[in-house]
Amino acid sequence: MTTATPVPVTSEVRTSRPPAPEPRIRAPRVLAYAFLITFSIGMITPILWAFYMSLRPVSETIRKGNLSWPDTLTFDNYVQAWQRADLGSYFLNTLTIVIPAIIVVLLLSTFVAYGLARFSFRFNLALLMLFTAGNLLPQQVVITPLYRLYLHLPAPWTDSGVWANSQFGVVMIHIAFQMGFCTFVMSSYMKTLPVELTEAALVDGASVWRQFWQVILPLCRAPLAALATLEFTWIYNDFFWALVLMIGRGEDQPITTALASLNGTFFTDDNLVAAGSLITAVPTIVVFIVLQKHFVGGLTLGANKG
Repeated sequence: MTTATPVPVTSEVRTSRPPAPEPRIRAPRVLAYAFLITFSIGMITPILWAFYMSLRPVSETIRKGNLSWPDTLTFDNYVQAWQRADLGSYFLNTLTIVIPAIIVVLLLSTFVAYGLARFSFRFNLALLMLFTAGNLLPQQVVITPLYRLYLHLPAPWTDSGVWANSQFGVVMIHIAFQMGFCTFVMSSYMKTLPVELTEAALVDGASVWRQFWQVILPLCRAPLAALATLEFTWIYNDFFWALVLMIGRGEDQPITTALASLNGTFFTDDNLVAAGSLITAVPTIVVFIVLQKHFVGGLTLGANKG
């Protein structure tokens, strides 16, 4: 006699789920995207217009106007701008000013920021406010007494013998005016670093210099890269200090003042000026592309800290 094994009865219980609600597009998000798109178009339109103007001959622009379909597109304006303004030598003058200024500014501001962030003393906050207040002073206010001071400060290693009319004087004024902002940014970042890092190094016998150089400074690569990008852009695009402090030294002036030589006395070739302006903007674009990752990382530091 054989017994049949019972077949298990499986019952499938089907639960009906309500359909997922369709995502609604909220009005604030639409307004935010509309604002960003409009702002981006507004920012990129002058660049595209300058590029379009730089490719047109000036004779065609005079004959047909700016708002016309081009008959000829050529890179002759770039060649003429490079040769007429001697942009190659002015690029070297600019690097002679920008590179030492950035290195000294970042080095000194990091030293000061470390002292303000890691050591408590009586005038800690007042000293930080003093460095920051230097950026609130308009540059045009101090230009007259500053230039008179430059005429009496000796600099025998320069051609002029004084700080005025020399690249050294321009470098020093950039260092003085950019120190406050860099010190504020670096001190704010160093305060977010755990104190236990330097305390552990101190227990291991590390000196203050070694704590700064081997513990704190390697953690500051992102803000240093962000500051280097900003400082390169600001110092490279400076026109005011180079024009005022280097009167009569046209051969030593930076690239921004070289563009002024493309302006005529009675007639200005706007197509030629557009080509020279785009050539001048190439180094800042290259620096931003190279340091873009570190620049964005430096701007977002501390965003997820409690």
